[in-house]
Amino acid sequence: MAEKVFSPESAIHFVGIGGIGMSGLAQMCKAMGATVSGSDRAIDNPENRRIFDRLKAQGISLYRQDGSGVVETRPDFLVYSTAIEDDNPDFVAAGEEVIRLHRSEALSMAMAANKQQMIAVTGSCGKTTVSSWLAESLHRAGLAPSFLAGGLVNSFIGPARTGNYGKGEGDYFVFEADESDKSLLAYHPDYSLILNIGTDHYSKDELIDVFQQFLRQTKKGAVIEKSLLSVLGDDCMKHLNITVFDADGNSDNSWDYSNYCSANGEFKADFGSIKDVSLPMPGRHNASNASAVLASFAMLGVPIKRGIPAVSEFQGVWRRFDYAGKLSTGARVYDDYAHNVEKLVSCIHGARQILNGRIIAIFQPHGFGPLKFMRDELFRVMEEELGDEDVLALLPVYYAGGTAAFTPTSNEVIESYQKTAKKTYKYFDSRADAVDFLEKQSNSNDIVLIMGARDNSLSDWAAEIARL
Repeated sequence: MAEKVFSPESAIHFVGIGGIGMSGLAQMCKAMGATVSGSDRAIDNPENRRIFDRLKAQGISLYRQDGSGVVETRPDFLVYSTAIEDDNPDFVAAGEEVIRLHRSEALSMAMAANKQQMIAVTGSCGKTTVSSWLAESLHRAGLAPSFLAGGLVNSFIGPARTGNYGKGEGDYFVFEADESDKSLLAYHPDYSLILNIGTDHYSKDELIDVFQQFLRQTKKGAVIEKSLLSVLGDDCMKHLNITVFDADGNSDNSWDYSNYCSANGEFKADFGSIKDVSLPMPGRHNASNASAVLASFAMLGVPIKRGIPAVSEFQGVWRRFDYAGKLSTGARVYDDYAHNVEKLVSCIHGARQILNGRIIAIFQPHGFGPLKFMRDELFRVMEEELGDEDVLALLPVYYAGGTAAFTPTSNEVIESYQKTAKKTYKYFDSRADAVDFLEKQSNSNDIVLIMGARDNSLSDWAAEIARL
């Protein structure tokens, strides 16, 4: 049996290599010199070619998830994610002789071999955007970081680059630490960013415990949103150098935003004494994200003036409020990865700054468990956030595998909302039904939001209907 440590001589097989986190780690291991292969149950889905074609271009061998890849490559390690079932064909083919590693454990091992200082970005919302924004900004500022992101960073996408991993020769490695399965507790980073605590997979009390433990495992410093200081308490961070940013823009720190404004398709804010800084995306939440990035510069001892131009030039992340085009009715279509209550609200707020018309938000829940967890909070918040003419519609739940009770369904949730709703909620049994509604009901003053996680075909669908 192989020793439980990665080396350039290792052969590593990724079960579910098409996932954003898994594909990024696979590229990192390939860059280390390891022989890398992987399988995926969606290997033939055309919407996933943007990832699979680029993995192949790097020399990573891909297989159907039927055990054949394990038989052919005879790996030292199998890396898997939380979505992989115990009876997966690759596990069966490998037997007991091949070491199995959860993705978080494998990433921890890979980063230990990497030797760069680790900067972990976590929180219930915004961690993909902030980790990507920080990595790109450090790169633009000349610090050449490595990074592993939970999305495809547009400026790093190329013929043989997926955009969610990049190898740099600088001192830092920026990565996203996931709280959804508590895998962030596998890491002991040098620096941490904690952006917020919201509702997605656990109660806030449970998440507080997770983030407190994560801070105890952080070695040098942390960037923390101001409102979390009292929530998390001093005990978990007393050994750290703490840099605080204010998500509401009410601080005098040189890295906190103020005077956010949106006009004529431009989005600007002040950062300390530096006025009218252009922001690449709409929404106060993105001004707050920029503050978190600049606070990270301050934590690392990099002058804010060096960070400002880099922050302004951020080119964004695929499926983060991407403009897809217009429907035949003239309604604008935007594609977004939003999948929990806070992210849905942020997406709606961003849309309001683009146009003053009606918002038709079409959301595909990314699992039965997450939908069950968020259903009550989603209704409460949407009753407050939706305008009188707005619509929130659910598509059937996207099932990506793993254990599930297959309840509640999207239809059941919408039916429960409609019993007491003051706003408009709909269920579409298919995407064709949604298109039929849009063609009949939307107009040129409307914005259509296509939202949901894990399913890359949503992006293709948004582009398809925008060409109708």
